[in-house]
Amino acid sequence: MIIVWILLGLVVLLAVVGVVMYNGLIGLRNKVEEGWRQIDVELKRRHDLIPNLVETVKGYAAHERGTLEEVMQARSAAMSGAATPAAAAQAEGQLSQALGRLLAVAEAYPDLKANQNFLALQSELTSTEDRIASSRRYYNALVRDLNTKVESVPSNIVANIAGVKRAEYFETPATEAIVPSVSFGGEGVGGSTPPPAVSASTQPGAVGGPSTQPGTAPGALPQAQAPGAAQPDPTTDSTSDSGTPQA
Repeated sequence: MIIVWILLGLVVLLAVVGVVMYNGLIGLRNKVEEGWRQIDVELKRRHDLIPNLVETVKGYAAHERGTLEEVMQARSAAMSGAATPAAAAQAEGQLSQALGRLLAVAEAYPDLKANQNFLALQSELTSTEDRIASSRRYYNALVRDLNTKVESVPSNIVANIAGVKRAEYFETPATEAIVPSVSFGGEGVGGSTPPPAVSASTQPGAVGGPSTQPGTAPGALPQAQAPGAAQPDPTTDSTSDSGTPQA
């Protein structure tokens, strides 16, 4: 009789553990779906901002038709409704690349960079990109937790019985992170065509500013000579070890 009660207790214990695991898996799956819906909301907001951005750029750079059409085509592809997060990430990555080219074109037009509507749209786009990145981190953390449960023993047994599958990460290409970094502060001088704004740096080999490392890059500022340092004689052969003037 005691053995029967022991076996009955084990069965009840296993049932309780199974129910707890099942509820945990279902809860994680629902959180993953909720996290994806948050990403989807921010992606739609991004898509809604792009037509206004394109129209604003068109008013100053109408001849950049190819770049403008490329952005709109990438937007249409991204809005078509990807079947999986991986497919959505691929489409959004292509849209990010097209946006990056559009914003690079805008750098050539100082009047456009000073346009208040353009600045407001750029600010909204940057804010949206930040929210997408935050939602992506939250979603991927939930996916990691769910996949760990689905693949671990003994919760994988309950997952197979309940039909809970692995979820896909939303892996955005690195090019998307470039879009918010483009500056539209309108500091461009005259009609020059500066590259996307990069602050000057005193670090050796830094891009976008003078370097303190001698001979780091073509076009670097002349380096200061140490007091008493000999200046090279233009009449001598630089390749000669003895420094004897050539005949």
